[in-house]
Amino acid sequence: MPRTGIGHYTFELARSLAILSPADDFHLISPFALDASIEEELARDAPANLRGLRPSQSLLHRRWWAIGLPLYLRQARISLFHGTNYEIPLWGKQATVATIHDLSILLHADKHLEQLARRARRRLPLMARKASKIITATESVKREICEHLRVSPNKIAVTPYAPRRSFRPVPSQETVETRRRLGVEDEFILFVGTIEPRKNLLTLARAFDELMRRTEQRPQLVITGREGWLVDELYSFIEQAGIRDRMLFTGYVAEDDLRALYSSCLVMVYPSLYEGFGLPPLEAMACGAPVITSNIQTILETVGEAARVVSPTDHQELARTILEVIEHEEERTRLKSAGLKRAAEFSWEKTALLTMEVYMEVLGRK
Repeated sequence: MPRTGIGHYTFELARSLAILSPADDFHLISPFALDASIEEELARDAPANLRGLRPSQSLLHRRWWAIGLPLYLRQARISLFHGTNYEIPLWGKQATVATIHDLSILLHADKHLEQLARRARRRLPLMARKASKIITATESVKREICEHLRVSPNKIAVTPYAPRRSFRPVPSQETVETRRRLGVEDEFILFVGTIEPRKNLLTLARAFDELMRRTEQRPQLVITGREGWLVDELYSFIEQAGIRDRMLFTGYVAEDDLRALYSSCLVMVYPSLYEGFGLPPLEAMACGAPVITSNIQTILETVGEAARVVSPTDHQELARTILEVIEHEEERTRLKSAGLKRAAEFSWEKTALLTMEVYMEVLGRK
């Protein structure tokens, strides 16, 4: 399966931690085969003290969290386990850190697959209690964890995320091949993310329809990301509105292609209803894209004042804002400059340093 947000977080953090602390060994442990791109990066430029491991499979390892992983950690004498998607071993003596990216699966359960929401309702509170320390990316989510999982604020550390290292502006002429290959026109609006209800693509489609009907502007709307779930309402609206011919669904694209799209779009639009951090807008900024996004608190923490923000439930406001940005070059230039400065404030080196401080705390080291 293509690597998405949590996979990028896990690899970028592990790589930066290994560079930060060369005297320690770091293992990427999974009961499944690692994503091919991770295997490639580990082989190409990962530090020597970072390895990807898939423990040998057996009947015990099939019950990974309850039996397989705790046994492996004990046999390998692992001193600290970091669960980068909230899951940690159910038993064992090693220190544990759990990253809880957001509480979407609890607070917006109707926008997730039912079986995943049921599992999270059972396991998230258990993992929050069991973890030695919890990491999250924003103060907003920290407050939600305290309120809904009954966790003390002192148990939670905030470690903001960062754009991937490869995200930087690409000259327009160097993006032509990518755009032609993908079928992307010269003037386009870009969305990046999984196609699922939480990302609020229905509001974006309604705003785009408004743009098509009320103005002479005819940019292409490019939707980049894998298809998730509960997408029927979105596709039905697109067909009924008659805007399908001005839209392009690229599916998941490689990192180099995504960098080219970020660098050449008229504007990147991200109207998400709920986020733990909001990494795509920051990645777009790192590539010099003007950004329009939601005025929800977590995203405001991420983008600061470097993006245009709108209500995620008001498609008319979104349409007006898109029109203002694509019609005024000086506004796009302003947003590009502000976005580059904002993105430069975040780095995986900083994230690793903050994370290492958490590790040292739970291990009782200075």
